[in-house]
Amino acid sequence: MGGNATVLENTNSSNQKSLFLLMGIILIGANLRAPLTSVGPLIPNIRNDLEISNAIAGTITTLPLLAFAFFSPFAPKIANRFGMERTIFYSLTLLTIGIFIRSFPGTISLFTGTVLIGLSIAFGNVLLPGFIKLKYPLRIGVVTGIYAVFMNLFGAIASGVSVPLTAFKSLGWQGALSSWGILSFIAMVIWLPQLLSKSNNQTDLTSSPQHKSKNIWRSALAWKITLFMGLQSLIFYTLMTWLPEILHLHHYSSSSAGWMLFLMQFAIIPITFIVPVIAGKMKNQILLSAVTALFFIVGIVGLIAGNPILIPFWVVIIGIGSGSAFSLSMMFFSLRTTDGQQASELSGMAQSFGYLLAAVGPVLFGGLHDAMDSWTVPLTMLLGISIIILMVGIGAGKDKIIS
Repeated sequence: MGGNATVLENTNSSNQKSLFLLMGIILIGANLRAPLTSVGPLIPNIRNDLEISNAIAGTITTLPLLAFAFFSPFAPKIANRFGMERTIFYSLTLLTIGIFIRSFPGTISLFTGTVLIGLSIAFGNVLLPGFIKLKYPLRIGVVTGIYAVFMNLFGAIASGVSVPLTAFKSLGWQGALSSWGILSFIAMVIWLPQLLSKSNNQTDLTSSPQHKSKNIWRSALAWKITLFMGLQSLIFYTLMTWLPEILHLHHYSSSSAGWMLFLMQFAIIPITFIVPVIAGKMKNQILLSAVTALFFIVGIVGLIAGNPILIPFWVVIIGIGSGSAFSLSMMFFSLRTTDGQQASELSGMAQSFGYLLAAVGPVLFGGLHDAMDSWTVPLTMLLGISIIILMVGIGAGKDKIIS
């Protein structure tokens, strides 16, 4: 009887640890976009309160992207030194601090907090997929799908509720942004059990064999994938920043524009499940890449045309394009490489240079609007970028391996 009780107790303890681990992964995923997407609908409030230009306001989205670009390559090295669990916990702590600093009065606090948020999310972006691969080697797709759904779901929710939160008990834009610190703090608490287990604290990235590989920075195929990744990110984060402002021109209220941003991100969620399955069964992904680019082209043309009745339709079309492009980018890292190390190298190249490219989008878009006093010219810029995505996507979609 005593032995059975001990086995049952160990089983219950193991199940409890597994539950906390999965809940922790879900909550980390929920924090990877919400602190960023909550800003877009509040840009008019922030700009008017702090008396800054559209170009400077665009850097609120650009700074996290620069953090993604510059700090992503260091995340694995730091995780190897301190352990993945501890590094992820430290990043959650930094995220919580950054969210609250961003909400303090003044421009300096806004941008300081934004940089800290970008740095912490950069670590989560890089480490979480590798952590899932180590902890769930037989269920990578399922667990990745779960965290991706919560990432996009909370990103969408953050866009939709940002403006209503400003009116709740007169929180204002500072209070609305600081409220997301509650979510990151909950993630910290749920993640704590991972630090208490001795076996977990040594989890790092050194378990995979190291070997010399070709310099992928000299590969034309790698550059096509990098451009595909970077340009689709440029469109996504630019619209995250400026879509609400564009919709004001079509007589959308701040709240309604925020919900359109929610709709765009909500459309992404099912696509992130569907596209990888389809792509994995195809001999090549040329057609899928072309269709993805066409979604961008059609949706942006619709925004330029500006029929207020059709705006929700164009927003969904762009969301489908964004979800498909992001999923294809992730698939290319595996489909176009020979092994795990090369896939990691390609991922690092695409995310570092790609997010650096994406960081230009919000600032350039806002600057073009300031210069032209029109949204048509910056939207036309996104249309041209969509055409480039079509061209590099066809190249990246060919059944080839980086050599």
